[in-house]
Amino acid sequence: MDQPNPAAPSGRLVARRTVLEMGCGLVGLGLLGACTDHDHPTDATTDTTPAPEQTPTAWAVPAEPMRFPQGFVWGSATSAFQVEGSSTADGRGVSIWDTFAAQPGRIDDGSTADPTADQYRRWESDLDLMVDLGLQAYRFSISWPRIVPTGYLTGGGEVNQKGLDHYRRLVDGLLDRGMHPAITLYHWDLPQPLQDAGGWAVRDTADRFADYAAVVFESLRDVDATWLTINEPKTTAMVGYAGTEHAPALGDIDAGLAAVHHQLLAHGKAVQAFREIGGRGGIGIALNLMPVYGAAGAELAADRLDAAENRLYLDPVLRGTYPDEAVGDKPGQLRGDRAAFEALVQPGDLETISQPCDLLAVQYYGVAGIDKTGAWLQLYPPSSAGWQQVHAEGLYELLVRLPADYPDVPPLVISENGIPDPDAQGQIDDPQRLDFLRTHLQQAARAVAEGVDLQQYYAWSFVDNFEWARGMTQRWGIVHVDYDTQRRTPKSSARWYSQVVRTNAVPPA
Repeated sequence: MDQPNPAAPSGRLVARRTVLEMGCGLVGLGLLGACTDHDHPTDATTDTTPAPEQTPTAWAVPAEPMRFPQGFVWGSATSAFQVEGSSTADGRGVSIWDTFAAQPGRIDDGSTADPTADQYRRWESDLDLMVDLGLQAYRFSISWPRIVPTGYLTGGGEVNQKGLDHYRRLVDGLLDRGMHPAITLYHWDLPQPLQDAGGWAVRDTADRFADYAAVVFESLRDVDATWLTINEPKTTAMVGYAGTEHAPALGDIDAGLAAVHHQLLAHGKAVQAFREIGGRGGIGIALNLMPVYGAAGAELAADRLDAAENRLYLDPVLRGTYPDEAVGDKPGQLRGDRAAFEALVQPGDLETISQPCDLLAVQYYGVAGIDKTGAWLQLYPPSSAGWQQVHAEGLYELLVRLPADYPDVPPLVISENGIPDPDAQGQIDDPQRLDFLRTHLQQAARAVAEGVDLQQYYAWSFVDNFEWARGMTQRWGIVHVDYDTQRRTPKSSARWYSQVVRTNAVPPA
């Protein structure tokens, strides 16, 4: 799966998917300083011009298994909307993804996320299967509309106790089985009434998120968990607000930029609430990151793309600043109103956003390439997802660069890492995923051996599920789900991963 690097890295980090699942990213969305057709990317996917050759990395996989530190945490991950189903059960409100999926033509196969993997009802047997596989942790998300159905705790809005009770049972089920809970507060299922009032494009949503977060923290204040505030703020902002591939499909770059700031502000406010309530465990944010490789003469474009896709999120969280190069009309920049974006930042906002965190969660799927015009470069073989350029060594580059570029970065967690099956039917024998996990874990172990403080790893995903705009046509699970019967069957990758967990080491082959 992994191939030699045809274009030496520029040393920049850029966010996963380059924001769009179709493989042409911000370029294809027309949000950057260069644009290609979204559905039929030409320059964005066929230009493979390499950068000038540099001395290749001499690293080779050791002959012996690569061991992880004692106490390293191994798990798998899902999100509420993708696996739970039961969309109207026990007082759950409507989310923007319920609305989006109900609109004809939005989802590739016309499916909805109900029942998907039906985990709202089958969580106990799923936890038992995790134990059988030896998993030590489970990363899941809490459905905001299950807890606060209208999104508001003022003006008649109420907390839905049945929603809180469900997640208490899930957490207790994990703890009873000796497993560690990793809890995401927001994985894209914004309550629809909040979107009706502007959603993440308006500042009030950050306050409503803080209200919701405080309710959850208070309910689970005794739980020693890994807490993640916002999952991939970039994807929500750029694919859902600036773009139209995800809910709420606004197609407005300035709304997307507003969503960037307001999600990061919500993150900071949630961290403050966590500290005030005295929550247990550690808290951070989950950012989708990747290295970007610039072709010859593309150094400036690569730097701007890094700012637009990566530092736009890392800098405010870790440094309390926004990068100057992110927004503009040059190749690699977001083509929005820079003055309007800067005007969103009120006194104290960046101090709130940069509240000290206990961890930084990294979501890694592949790399990006760019030429001097801003066109997307296909440098490595794509997965069946299309947007995903698979290059395991990019994970190593990312992990070692984070502490180099941000000396105060907290301990790292890999909160997502995975690949879809080659077809919609899925495979029990999944050698491509097994190879993906093996090569990526080898690179993670390499980074750890060089001193990177990586503490947890979560394979994406535990079970096959609803893959957003792709519906049920992509299967990302290490466990196969027969959607007609809901039968679970661990794939070859799950059995292999189970041995990694049990030995705390990744084998050479």
